[in-house]
Amino acid sequence: MTADHGPGLFVVLEGGEGVGKTTQWHRVAEALRAAGHDVVALREPGGTPAGDELRRVLLDPASELASESEALLFAASRAQLVHAVVRPALARGAVVLVDRFLLSTYAYQGAGRGLPVEALRSVNRVATGGLAPDVTLLLTMPLEAALARMAARGATDRVEQEGLDFHRRVQAAFLEATNPTWQIGHPEVGPVYEIDASGSADVVTARCLSKLAACCPTRFVGVLHGG
Repeated sequence: MTADHGPGLFVVLEGGEGVGKTTQWHRVAEALRAAGHDVVALREPGGTPAGDELRRVLLDPASELASESEALLFAASRAQLVHAVVRPALARGAVVLVDRFLLSTYAYQGAGRGLPVEALRSVNRVATGGLAPDVTLLLTMPLEAALARMAARGATDRVEQEGLDFHRRVQAAFLEATNPTWQIGHPEVGPVYEIDASGSADVVTARCLSKLAACCPTRFVGVLHGG
């Protein structure tokens, strides 16, 4: 654990487009609340009034942003979220569940856009003040199936509309993050656990909860059975 933030627990859900990450974000939050936990569920970019405005700009297909601008806007949203919401919630002992965090920056702006990881690391060290997740659940599935699922949803945002090569680079970066050697070299990301995102939503939720219970058994005793 990397908990230097008080009694709370900082959990992140990650993954490429179409893996069902946001669905699981909602479902895991509901399951933890049903088990009696104080859960603060947040998404990136967003989660604050300023962050929601930045989210609109970042995801609007009409926005024309340089890669560097995109990375800095994501970092600005993250800085506000950490300062205004995440740290206070952790300080009071809540489970903070965030849909995307720093690993997405490395995957999308690093591997996807080709920006230097060290530069992204430096900017985000300022944004987070060194805050690292306690647990990251990385949802994965075959890229073709994930992109087909994304396309079936209909309207897509600015990042989702990127080409296949972009999404391949992003997926490769996410998978690299499951390597223990990579994690040792990137302690600011915290421990990353791969979750098979194939199957029904119920099955995937059970996998997420099972991993949380395995990582934090004293905190999540009985969570798989609603307490």
